Amino acid sequence: MGDLFKENWKYILAALAAPALLMAISTKLRAQAAPKNTASLNLRAFLTMIQYAEGTYGANAYRTLYGGQLFNSYAQHPNAAITKGGITSTAAGAYQILFGTWQSVQQALGLQDFSPASQDRAAVELIRRRGALEDVMAGRFGEAIYKCRKEWASLPGAGYGQHERSFASLAQVYQYAGGQLAA
Repeated sequence: MGDLFKENWKYILAALAAPALLMAISTKLRAQAAPKNTASLNLRAFLTMIQYAEGTYGANAYRTLYGGQLFNSYAQHPNAAITKGGITSTAAGAYQILFGTWQSVQQALGLQDFSPASQDRAAVELIRRRGALEDVMAGRFGEAIYKCRKEWASLPGAGYGQHERSFASLAQVYQYAGGQLAA
């Protein structure tokens, strides 16, 4: 793992401790809840941005199946193949993680369930696997989006034939959620 990750592991864990990421909060509340570390704040904002991009952001983010239906148990990934708009997917949770991807990440991290905390940890691992974790933490938003575009179909340039969000809208959400762009 990169030096930045090793040096900031405690801040990453702190960022993942929150059970849900809330974007629509007042500036005052966001300032009170925001971690003091910029890397941690950037990571939380990037995770919020992914939820927005994937269309899961909100109270039921961690319970959302592909297509918008909800599942009820966090005991395990629901592995429900849903067809919508001619696309069949097992994507589930706040980060719309495919079942096969989940199995790989679950094994690698020793995750016991599909809880919000496990989903957050899995998303960070997917970002890391794409070589973007240091970019995310440093606020190199464009580079991080580019590296993660093949992980999340909603990111610009993903090329999966699904709706891709604009770079400008994602940058706006990221900054609104407290993310800081590198100079």
